[in-house]
Amino acid sequence: MAKIEIKNLTFGYEDSFDNVFENASFSFDSSWKLGLIGRNGKGKTTLAKLLAGEMDYSGSIVSGGIFFDYFPYEVNEDILSINAGDAIFIWKSDIQVWQVICELNKLGVDPEILDRAFETLSQGERTKLMLAVLFSGQNRFLIIDEPTNHLDHEARIAVVNYLSGKKGFILISHDRNLLDEIVDHVLVLNRKTIEVQTGNFSSWWNNKSKRDTFLEAENQKHIREINALKKAADKSTRWAQANENTKIGFDPVKEHDRYKDTRAFIGAKTKKIQARVKNYEKRIAKEIEEKEGLLDDIEKTDELKLLPLKYHKESLIYANDLCYSYPGSPKDILTDFCFEIKQGERVFLNGGNGSGKSTFIKLILDARKGSGRMHLASGELHIGSGLKISYVSQDTSFLEGSLKKYCEQKKIEESLMLAILRQLGMNRTQFIKPIESFSEGQKKKVLIAGSLAESAHIYIWDEPLNYIDVFSRIQIEKLILKYEPTMLIVEHDKTFRDNTATRIIDF
Repeated sequence: MAKIEIKNLTFGYEDSFDNVFENASFSFDSSWKLGLIGRNGKGKTTLAKLLAGEMDYSGSIVSGGIFFDYFPYEVNEDILSINAGDAIFIWKSDIQVWQVICELNKLGVDPEILDRAFETLSQGERTKLMLAVLFSGQNRFLIIDEPTNHLDHEARIAVVNYLSGKKGFILISHDRNLLDEIVDHVLVLNRKTIEVQTGNFSSWWNNKSKRDTFLEAENQKHIREINALKKAADKSTRWAQANENTKIGFDPVKEHDRYKDTRAFIGAKTKKIQARVKNYEKRIAKEIEEKEGLLDDIEKTDELKLLPLKYHKESLIYANDLCYSYPGSPKDILTDFCFEIKQGERVFLNGGNGSGKSTFIKLILDARKGSGRMHLASGELHIGSGLKISYVSQDTSFLEGSLKKYCEQKKIEESLMLAILRQLGMNRTQFIKPIESFSEGQKKKVLIAGSLAESAHIYIWDEPLNYIDVFSRIQIEKLILKYEPTMLIVEHDKTFRDNTATRIIDF
């Protein structure tokens, strides 16, 4: 057990106006299961890479002789071209094969995958192999970045069970259910500060909600006090001015009790009132100082809007006895599949990787275009005439160029797109950068914002929440529940699915 201390950490990217971290100081224990929480762009992955020594910084990171290791490992063309058993030594040269095999057994993976070409491994098998390598060896604190992205339900359960029995790592994830089941401490990158807290996501969220409510109430109390003091000061100022005006010039007939010596008395009275005004001003300054910074760490999420179109029929998409196989494959990935989605339904497709969820979505998109892979399918797939579909792909690799160019390609209003991105927490400074320089979470927000900027009869989203921060996920949940659009979704975030689905179809 050792304490890892970060002192006065300062780091910024060359093309950025502001530093990601500015004199940040915090500490945590090397035996903790630490969840790292924060909005997209707040520096979670940056912090992980700084801890792993991948970038230069100012300040200090004192680890007490503990080394850092980072997941996921790099997968390049060289890795894809060799056996998985050879890849493990490229990632970590100081381990033994038996150590990796022991960890694979805990993950429920047959060690025979070490003899297979790495490129033949599924996404779940690759993730589990990397985790097995990550936890092989000693004297390391592990940084695990989004381990369940693109994993199906069964693979996620295996990873959760595995990580629950481990300790000594930072888990970067936006999956509320995953954080609740695994971590025992949280490290939170707030808007202005960094905090470390005991507990899981839910305990932190409850504490945060209570604290935010208290700070909002304190802020309102200070505002009321400041307004009351300003009114009192203004009233006293007017009294002082009116009193001062009586010093000069009076009518001896009407004011027979006045004489010149009363000017001194009036001046003294004015001075006393002016002193009262200065006292008010000091109290106002003190209240403003106490109010300043109260709301700096409160994440204020704006309400998103959507304009779904009403279709002229109750049924939008219908499939009956649909079969489909990939070219050259003897096995159907879809067999006698029946499906219907009606107006106002939010249907989630649930199943393992390779079970046909994304394939079915692509068949729908191809059928709408009247082209592509549909000639390889048999059975019936009917897409409503004139049905307008808004699609979010699970892939972001095609995104490039400026946001302006993206809006022109999508034929959506640029100002609306940028407004939605701002509501999703993206900084305006990002808008002038090429999309390919965005983080994965920011790229996903581009796809989601593009979809929300469209009016459609049905919104088809394929794993939309990968890399999307918790605050934005909650924003999108509220949007869906308020506007009740017709949706067909593939998404493995259990909390999101439970909160928004009207129906779940298991593949």
